[in-house]
Amino acid sequence: MYRNSQEFLKTRLKDEHFNKLNKICNPYVEKFLAEHISLCNPADIFICDGSNEDINYIKEQAIITGEEKKLKISGHTVHFDGYDDQARDKENTKFLVPKDIYFDPNLNKIDREEGLREIKSIMKDIMQGHTMYILFFCLGPTNSIFSIPCIQITDSPYVAHSEILLYRQGYKEFQNMKNQESFFKFVHSEGELENGVSKNIDKRRIYIDLEEDIVYSANTQYGGNTIGLKKLAMRLAIKRGSKEGWLTEHMFLMGVLGPNNRKTYFTGAFPSLCGKTSTSMLPGEKIVGDDISYLRVKNDKVYAVNVEKGMFGIVGGIKEKDAPILWKVLNTPNEIIFSNILVTEDNLPFWEGKGEVPEKGFNYSGEWYKGKKDKQGKEIPPSHKNARFTLSLEILPNVDENLHNPDGVEVGGIIYGGRDSDTSVPVEESFDWTHGIITKGASLESETTAATLGKVGVRKFNPMSNLDFLSISIGKYIENNLKFGEKAKKLPKIFSVNYFLKDENGNFLNDKADKSVWIKWMELRCHNDVDALKIPTGYIPLYEDLKKLFKHILDKEYKEEDYVKQFTLRIPENLARIDRIINIYKTKVPDTPEILFKVLTDQKRRLEDARAKYGDYVSPFKFIS
Repeated sequence: MYRNSQEFLKTRLKDEHFNKLNKICNPYVEKFLAEHISLCNPADIFICDGSNEDINYIKEQAIITGEEKKLKISGHTVHFDGYDDQARDKENTKFLVPKDIYFDPNLNKIDREEGLREIKSIMKDIMQGHTMYILFFCLGPTNSIFSIPCIQITDSPYVAHSEILLYRQGYKEFQNMKNQESFFKFVHSEGELENGVSKNIDKRRIYIDLEEDIVYSANTQYGGNTIGLKKLAMRLAIKRGSKEGWLTEHMFLMGVLGPNNRKTYFTGAFPSLCGKTSTSMLPGEKIVGDDISYLRVKNDKVYAVNVEKGMFGIVGGIKEKDAPILWKVLNTPNEIIFSNILVTEDNLPFWEGKGEVPEKGFNYSGEWYKGKKDKQGKEIPPSHKNARFTLSLEILPNVDENLHNPDGVEVGGIIYGGRDSDTSVPVEESFDWTHGIITKGASLESETTAATLGKVGVRKFNPMSNLDFLSISIGKYIENNLKFGEKAKKLPKIFSVNYFLKDENGNFLNDKADKSVWIKWMELRCHNDVDALKIPTGYIPLYEDLKKLFKHILDKEYKEEDYVKQFTLRIPENLARIDRIINIYKTKVPDTPEILFKVLTDQKRRLEDARAKYGDYVSPFKFIS
């Protein structure tokens, strides 16, 4: 047959594309591509070298094939996924694990040999009649200790275009790698199409091979299943970071401006619908990234980078008043891909919260009109609740100048936040790194909303907001975070925030704009510019400091009674949470580090002592010595 991969590739690639590959001159790249070209058997192959010419060709193909359609505003396009292909397929996202390897029972897995047989059977000749696009990217800034080169294979120009917006080009990185094999690999096919969308949803599979650093994705178009470098790559990076001693976290990265033009960088982990994007996009601050960060220790300090250079965000709920920067960007000429929104009769995107709902339009269900129902009799909303926008961060006016800094940025603070109606105060600092990782990160819970489960207030355990993306055991993941803190002499402070605290009548105790005050207080604490009040669960702001900040930032009078309501220590609820968390770790996480139980038990004892002295609900002023 063929003596080597290069000989095979020469028969399948046109000269110009073979020459592009030859400039990389890496036998591991050639072997990987040869195997998967042979497996998927495309009609044509296009290799993107990152040039403007190649990128523009892919964008044109997205329009020509109908995977994207142009909208009225210049640069805006829309993509529709199939009606039953609107979200991450958790059930069919599985790790390929050898039989003799222990793997966390909390994680979805399949025997590696069985999984490879199945996925390769599904992908055999799956690209017949399709063009295969081969793209080279870099996770993290290029030419950096944070860099991870990646290859994406896909037959969807929409997926290729999305990744061009979201990730840094990596063709030159591969040229500099030579004979190294330390790159991530992603193989995606949308499969057979019917009316322009993936037909064989019953054969939708997303399989992750940690041994070979390969992710397979078949018979799906939705970005969360197909944009390999996003959450799929995150699983590969968590495994690699665990071996090498650095962290892959589900965290935004932002610069917060302090006194005298000082800037302090924060990372933050929040579950969905808890204020993650709105925090990273706070007016007056700088955004580095909204979703995923790599953290490393260098020179005895913690540094971070944004893994991406773009944003794949939920568009629903974006309003001019609440998100002025994103609102303006999404309504002016920019290169943006909208997905699964409603296209109005005048060819503009409409999403939930944009304004008055049109009478009719076109969406992922086809022609749409008010009151339209699906086969099950359920009313179809104009824009899907998971409708998205994809854009490059460079078009944002508040993008930070260090977005592409190969050295990363020094992290001053780490924030954990969840949806919590009755327990945590709006903002609190941990006592130290270990206390923060355990009581703020590893104990993170978030309440569901009626929109997601039809039942309000169900608390979902989600350590570090990363549970869905772990590729190692929960216990090992927590241990990695704890040990990471032992490597640096100067550690970031760790905070928790809660934007969803309510009073006894169910009314929110915080305004949406208040988060600007909490973040400024955290910035001051990172430099010890203000004192704090010690309570059994951490450090909270002093009233006088918040009073000044509310006046300075929001021009708002901050009443003492509001401070008391917001920062009253709710002891019964805090004790109940500790009991819930301890029970989860004791019953479901067999490799939990013992220090976790000690730290939580110590916190329980402090709370019980405070209850014995002050009662169940304690005003912050009671703790002033």
